[in-house]
Amino acid sequence: MRALRIIVAGLAPVLIAAALGRRVLGRDSHAGLVERLGGGPPGPGGAVWLHGASVGEVQSAHPLIAALAPGGVLVTTNTASGRDRVAGWRLPGVTARLAPVDAGPVLRRFLDRHRPRALVIVEGDLWPGRLLAARARGMPVVMVSARISARSAARWGRLPGLIRPLMAQVDALFPQDAVSGGRFVVLGLPEGRIGPVLNLKATAEVAPAAPLPGFARADTVLAASTHPGEEEVVLDAFAAARASRPGLRLILAPRHPVRGDQVAALIAARGLPFACRSAGDAPDPGKPVYLADTLGEMALWYAAAGVTFVGGSLVPKGGHTPFEPAAAGSAILHGPDTGNFAEAYAALMAAQGAVEVTDAASLALALSGIASPAAQADLAARAASALAPLRAGADLTPVLDRLAALAPSQPRGPSSPRG
Repeated sequence: MRALRIIVAGLAPVLIAAALGRRVLGRDSHAGLVERLGGGPPGPGGAVWLHGASVGEVQSAHPLIAALAPGGVLVTTNTASGRDRVAGWRLPGVTARLAPVDAGPVLRRFLDRHRPRALVIVEGDLWPGRLLAARARGMPVVMVSARISARSAARWGRLPGLIRPLMAQVDALFPQDAVSGGRFVVLGLPEGRIGPVLNLKATAEVAPAAPLPGFARADTVLAASTHPGEEEVVLDAFAAARASRPGLRLILAPRHPVRGDQVAALIAARGLPFACRSAGDAPDPGKPVYLADTLGEMALWYAAAGVTFVGGSLVPKGGHTPFEPAAAGSAILHGPDTGNFAEAYAALMAAQGAVEVTDAASLALALSGIASPAAQADLAARAASALAPLRAGADLTPVLDRLAALAPSQPRGPSSPRG
């Protein structure tokens, strides 16, 4: 524990300097910097503090946030887009802020200002200062839909003096899958603190959206949340498939929109005319590729595409969620690396509810083979059926009951550390 405190103290000036640097470089507004330094208008005292890294995490937690809202919820994210997504819901009782940097003075200021009664972490954005600050205030810490990859678990396993004290701060953990739960126990989480499996992303809903002009749904493929090394494969496959399907259209949505210029260069290098969302371009029937390099609009793209290739699966990233394209009725294609959602993809494979591809040739073949609305609808229906049991198992009741038992109705002041 002493080593952990020394590391947290040593990192504090670096993290504060980084926050100031973001402001100097124009990456944060003045109000954003104030929030990152623990300021901003105070939220409702005694609320549950729920933290998710960005848009995807807080979007998946929407049902939980809504369930907690009557008692007050303070939601923090690392990104302005995540904060703005929550604020845009306009849920009574919900306050959205940028997360405070992981430095002791900042965290104390933040906790004094907002006085939350519990900390809920979505998925696994673990910051040691935050956990230690919660401990000092006697606040229970609950992790929901928590997951950790084999790679991350192995790295943490080499630092037992750091990870075990961190795991000791967690009062309850609801893993995204049983394998992740086991990994957290190996890393030092007391086994009695593991709750039932809860995958918040299984609750995903995609609101209906108008079709994109000139992009007929059956002729539109979405490459969702792609990473470096995948865009090249997708573009080569798309170009090859257009030889037999000249009406094919592609929506290319990189995982990190800041890479938009890099992806645009890849498209241009292949001679494919394209329009760019971040430039304000509308979809153009004369331009077969639409570069969706913005945040927070994935629901639009899922709803517009008859077929979705799920990114992060042709490169070693573990694959992204199949629940959202399935909820939108989009046929699913993916690569072989699907460890982040192993149970879901296993169910899809067993039901023949998705098609696995390995390279540009197999992806082009899949795009040519799943061309008709009937074929796409059949694959999408199989996916929906395969994932239905996992969606039904996403029960929030154990989390709500555990929070009710752990967190008092009134905020606590500073207290002696828990054992």
